[in-house]
Amino acid sequence: KLAAEFPSEDILLMTASPVIKAVTNFKQVSKTLEEFDIEEQPSSLLEKRYPNIRVIQSGVKQLKSDEHKIYTEDGKEYIYEKLCLCAGAKPKLIVEGNPYVLGIRDTDSAQAFQKNLAQAERIVVVGNGGIALELVYEIQGCEVIWAIKDKAIGNTFFDAGAAEFLLPKLTAEGRETPIECKRTKYTVEGSEEKGRPTAASDKLGSALGPDWHEGLHLKGTKEFSHKVHIEILCEVKKIHLQQEFIQLQQASLTFPKGEKNAEPDEVLWPVYVELTNGKIYGCDFIVSATGVVPNVEPFLDGNNFAVGEDGGLKVDKHMHTSLPDVYAAGDICTAAWEPSPVWHQMRLWTQARQMGWYAAKCMAADALGESIDMDFSFELFAHITKFFNYKVVVLGKYNAQGLGSDHELMLRCTKGHEYVKVVMQNGRMMGAVLIGETDLEETFENLILNQMDLSAYGEDLLNPDIDIEDYFD
Repeated sequence: KLAAEFPSEDILLMTASPVIKAVTNFKQVSKTLEEFDIEEQPSSLLEKRYPNIRVIQSGVKQLKSDEHKIYTEDGKEYIYEKLCLCAGAKPKLIVEGNPYVLGIRDTDSAQAFQKNLAQAERIVVVGNGGIALELVYEIQGCEVIWAIKDKAIGNTFFDAGAAEFLLPKLTAEGRETPIECKRTKYTVEGSEEKGRPTAASDKLGSALGPDWHEGLHLKGTKEFSHKVHIEILCEVKKIHLQQEFIQLQQASLTFPKGEKNAEPDEVLWPVYVELTNGKIYGCDFIVSATGVVPNVEPFLDGNNFAVGEDGGLKVDKHMHTSLPDVYAAGDICTAAWEPSPVWHQMRLWTQARQMGWYAAKCMAADALGESIDMDFSFELFAHITKFFNYKVVVLGKYNAQGLGSDHELMLRCTKGHEYVKVVMQNGRMMGAVLIGETDLEETFENLILNQMDLSAYGEDLLNPDIDIEDYFD
């Protein structure tokens, strides 16, 4: 976007990674919903397409904002007129530096995970966001103990009702073959030969795209396909290595079968997880899929950034940080403007793309002394993804975020087919969750955006016999 806005200026892209993420197959599904694939490309492709872009492959060591200078790991310094920080976020590991705890957030860590899984008989997955959901669904031939702090799975994206709707898919023995993934995969050349079974958490790869598990062979050593046991309302209290566990002289549990209580386990495992509900399970390794923290480290030192409660760099409605000529976009930033009543920040691919594009527009407007309006994509929270092979669309305050008790929910659910939930407040639609091929996303998007009073329709709003799309066309 910057290269197109300023064709005669030098634009430097600094990245620690040898590949860049490119958006391909972009589809505007509706006013605010967009679908796209992410693919890794060599940076030379970007330089070919835009002659004024130079990609510098090096990590950033330090930012001296008062001098408008950036120092890179390879000992060079660069002067900027305007700077946008898009360093993303890094996985929030339950413990640092334990060889049996793997964080998954990027392509490298997914490969390390695959190497470890090939020898695994049982793993523990901790976390309840998108990556944990996908992971647990895709793993075969390995016992999975899934520890979540909520009552229901997938809490980041939906409620207990949607979780109930999806659960049968987790326990189904026969798995339908997934629809072929249209995305091509690039791997970083040379990284295979060196054999890096452990992904060092300090090496930041690029974040995973929405189909990251495609093309990875996620299969453990056991012959059965699916074995998942969910421990709800708990967190990890402590992790014990084998020796420590033997000294504890406590019993760990076998994999729970059916309604019976788990028996004490006779097997010795490399690592043990003690949960806050008092249960201890042994396993081959632990996957920490517990979200991300903004990657602000290299930039804070010596610079007086305003930082949000979630650790991100605060940005105003023009993506400007608290320092002159420094902007930020994507996972590293915290939206500190007064948001629209049906938008909220969530560290997702779609928002990162929108923020980056809008930040470039703001930088351009600022350089040319023009004023600019907030981009339309921040009017309504809208995200489209896939869980358990179902299409999932979330709109607005889909989990009644921040609405207090002053709201009501309407549901329509056809087992194995679709799940529709809308969040209503004072007769107006504030949010929705759509799972399956419902074809309602555009209608609901419009109803949320124009805040029409729907009280007259009552329950008929979700009546399957009424063609609501036609009605509000």
